[in-house]
Amino acid sequence: MSPPPESSGVSAAAAFSRLMQAHRSIRAFRDEPLDAGFVDGLLEEALHGSSSSGNLNMVSVIKTSERERKSQLYRLHGEQPMILQAPLVLTFCADTERTRRWLELRGARLGFADFLSWHVSSFDAMILAQTAALAFESHGLGVCYMGTTLFAMREIAELLGCPTHCLPVTSLVVGHPAEAPAQRDRLPRAAWIHDETYRRAQPGDIDRDFAERERRGRERYLSSGPEMAGLWEQHGIESLAHYYTSPIKYDPDLFAGFSADLVALLQARGFLQATPQPTPAAAGIAP
Repeated sequence: MSPPPESSGVSAAAAFSRLMQAHRSIRAFRDEPLDAGFVDGLLEEALHGSSSSGNLNMVSVIKTSERERKSQLYRLHGEQPMILQAPLVLTFCADTERTRRWLELRGARLGFADFLSWHVSSFDAMILAQTAALAFESHGLGVCYMGTTLFAMREIAELLGCPTHCLPVTSLVVGHPAEAPAQRDRLPRAAWIHDETYRRAQPGDIDRDFAERERRGRERYLSSGPEMAGLWEQHGIESLAHYYTSPIKYDPDLFAGFSADLVALLQARGFLQATPQPTPAAAGIAP
């Protein structure tokens, strides 16, 4: 698939800038299929357009478009309607299994069955997912990440037939948008761009940088319907900060349980040893 020709007088940099500024998470889709060849070609381009640690490409992407399997993913992802609406669900996996098979068949020393390999391959999967997201958006398609992948990694891996040393990291729904939501706010650059060394935020910095986020975020959630407003009242939620660590959003107690589950899953899938081994002396690693 060759890149589209540049519009007259429009540089690639300007086009890319417009693409990034136009990003929206899309959660409603038209009932319109996507051509499989188009999707595969775009994913291939995305892999070529993504950095890969050691050029080992320790990632896999599982496409789901068959309705029955999407229905099962719908259940595992907390019954989000967009999964059934979108024609395609992409599950991006950290995958060292294929590399390990290659090493085995060539009589090489086995590796990539440790936490560092999980760290590297999962980051590579996320890099690929974001490149693919931009690629799909450049063709006018809508995407939305599903963080719920993290809470059902074991079940999704089993449903999709992932072997040992292969686990889902994130998922994207992809399709033709049936909505045009407003752009979500982001923290101002002063909050997260640091010159030379890290600068710890002071109370005044927090007040300045989070003011608009707090106002718009609170308005967004409370305007979503009387049920959400009732939940805020029920749980005594007074601000956006209270909401984010409340039992109805990112409950720290639940996250502690999910974290323990993740450690157990990494052990079961060969990415984490139950008993840490002594660390050898640091040695140079060839790029």
